[in-house]
Amino acid sequence: MESCPKIKNILLLDSEGKRVAVKYYSDDWPTNSAKEAFEKGVFTKTQHTNARTEAEITMLENNIIVYKFIQDLHFFVTGGEDENELILATVLQGFFDAVGLLLRGNVDKKEALENLDLILLCLDEIVDGGITLENDANVIAGKVASNSMDAGAPLSEQTITQALATAREHLTRSLLK
Repeated sequence: MESCPKIKNILLLDSEGKRVAVKYYSDDWPTNSAKEAFEKGVFTKTQHTNARTEAEITMLENNIIVYKFIQDLHFFVTGGEDENELILATVLQGFFDAVGLLLRGNVDKKEALENLDLILLCLDEIVDGGITLENDANVIAGKVASNSMDAGAPLSEQTITQALATAREHLTRSLLK
């Protein structure tokens, strides 16, 4: 058994159970249809709970799921049945608070979709390959904000999204000359 806690996935779903942003770190769900079925199961099991003030915990398919809702967004963090719920809850709270900081307190589906790049960067800062890297919302939001503003950084230090945006910007400039 590994000593380092593993996150299986982080889900951000809307109030109808549809994907807003999801990231899987486990091969437990090998196909997209398996992932969507799991998301539907999670949403169905949790939709009638009131997880708005503090995180709730449930079990589904031998997984522990910690979740919290705000407006029309549902945040979920999944770990194996032998994972520590407190660690999962800490990851959830870090993600939840970082998204709140990045969206300047206006956390709803419309705002989340408009800033999807920031949310995906946020997921990358929190977990890598199932291993928790950071759970302090201020640190996460600070790293994401500095990454999204630093277009002048060398390509080797940029994320894929930033590198594509930089390349698109250079291409546009060269075409307009």
